Amino acid sequence: MKATAVICAYNEESTIKDVIIRVSKSLFEEIIVINDGSTDNTDQIIKELKDIPNLKYISFPENKGKGYAMAIGVENANKEIVTFIDADLSNLTDKHFLQLVMPILNEEVDMVLGQADETLINYSVNPFKSFTGERCVKKKDIMHIVKKMKESRFGVETLINMYYQAEGKKVKYVMLEGLKHPTKFDKTSTPQAMKEFVLEGHQIALTAFKNFDLVTKHIKNKLKI
Repeated sequence: MKATAVICAYNEESTIKDVIIRVSKSLFEEIIVINDGSTDNTDQIIKELKDIPNLKYISFPENKGKGYAMAIGVENANKEIVTFIDADLSNLTDKHFLQLVMPILNEEVDMVLGQADETLINYSVNPFKSFTGERCVKKKDIMHIVKKMKESRFGVETLINMYYQAEGKKVKYVMLEGLKHPTKFDKTSTPQAMKEFVLEGHQIALTAFKNFDLVTKHIKNKLKI
């Protein structure tokens, strides 16, 4: 299948190996793993998997931010379809990958967003489901905002969502049943989790402010309907 999997990791030593191995046994012809300046054993673990066919490993000496890592993954992808997969997932299955990729491959939509069903908020009413790290796009579409992605850090999902809305792209949401995605409170202490939430919220707000022209374009397009 003409699809690349992009896995961006920052201090995910407990899950990165299982995620890479699971993705390597699936439908993707190419796997790009970005180590975003991890300070734990993530780098060593990834290097131990160097014999996996079609695995391309890119490591940053220091943390560049999620947006930058995703952008580098896009630039290095050689396939027409790019699927972003978080490095801290568990219970990944072939069904999940098919749910993300097939609607794009069949030209049904322009972007697919997948949400783990084990979250704090029910999927059907979750206002944050568009911020998921599991998403599939066409490389030719997302290349238009790669430069902006590099500057967005944790605001990258907001940027992508705003761009697709402004361009009138078709988006599909799918629930990835059985997929487990830990919350920040599962991975660190409550004070640290709260600190990270505040930082991410700031980066999201800043990204939205810098790209308000996309909001304006989306509104204008809606008014024409």
